[in-house]
Amino acid sequence: MASLWDDLESLVNTPSSFSATSGERGTIKAKANFDAKADAAALRKAIKGLGTDEKVLIDILTQRSSAQRQLICKAYQEAYSKILLNDLKGDTKGNFEHVLVALITPPAAYDCHEVTRAIKGAGTTESILIEIFASRSNQQIKALSDVYLQENGKSLIQRLKTEVSGDFSKALLLLAEGKRDESTAVNTEKAKEDAKALYNAGEKRLGTDESKFIEILCQRSIPQLRQTLIEYNNISGKTLQKSIENEMSGNLEKLLVAVVKCVKSAPAYFAERLHESLKGMGTDEATLTRIMVSRSEIDLLDIRTEFKNLYKSSLLSFIKSDVSGDYGDCMKSICGGDD
Repeated sequence: MASLWDDLESLVNTPSSFSATSGERGTIKAKANFDAKADAAALRKAIKGLGTDEKVLIDILTQRSSAQRQLICKAYQEAYSKILLNDLKGDTKGNFEHVLVALITPPAAYDCHEVTRAIKGAGTTESILIEIFASRSNQQIKALSDVYLQENGKSLIQRLKTEVSGDFSKALLLLAEGKRDESTAVNTEKAKEDAKALYNAGEKRLGTDESKFIEILCQRSIPQLRQTLIEYNNISGKTLQKSIENEMSGNLEKLLVAVVKCVKSAPAYFAERLHESLKGMGTDEATLTRIMVSRSEIDLLDIRTEFKNLYKSSLLSFIKSDVSGDYGDCMKSICGGDD
């Protein structure tokens, strides 16, 4: 594993998922000759009779773009005075229900609901917050925050403040503000300065100055940070990720490592997350569903490539051996081809 995250050579020229336009590297594309009314009618028929025709649900909902699925929901409501979301919930269950609901939820609302799920009830699921806030662009973070405000009448930042604390909270709140610098120009001198500041705040002193790491990693632009990773390696002889792992612990370490990984390669970061959700005892279906659905129109093709590079087997083969039934069929369909 180390080798992937240690290689900084390709960094400067590889496109970043943060700047990817929707649809280019996804497995799900908009369907040509799309007919929302016909799809709505087919879904209604699949749901209405005795027993559900799951195959129809999968074929339609995994082979239309998110925008098209919204139009199907609208057509469904207009034609039958019923809400597709409620009918799906009433008619399917478990992980299969969760993935169908995820597919017909607009991306920003889906991210918002996952964040809400992470902070609801006893204890906070930090791993979900880390994954979402480390990997989303400013626009995506702003969009999910807008949904949160609409649905809850108060700001997500206010809510997060009551859920997380310490340095982890400082870093997470900075990311949740969605104000990362977006300039594409790289200032090499600044990158050298930042690298030196990070080195001085960590490796070079006794005890770590976490605030320096938080300030730089949560606010600089992605291209700027990529250059900083290279400069850091030049100064210290090790990767910034290694230094963070040596110097920090707990959720702050996990968050900053996730940020560094996403700066380098969001697809590789997600490939790793998917592998964790699929290997070993029991599948983490919630993580599998969230990543497959939320990246399906952004960079799932690149995630598949990275997965194959890292684990020598295709993502599809892992999914096939790990999940089955209607849920498994749904996952296979979102994944698309074999690599």
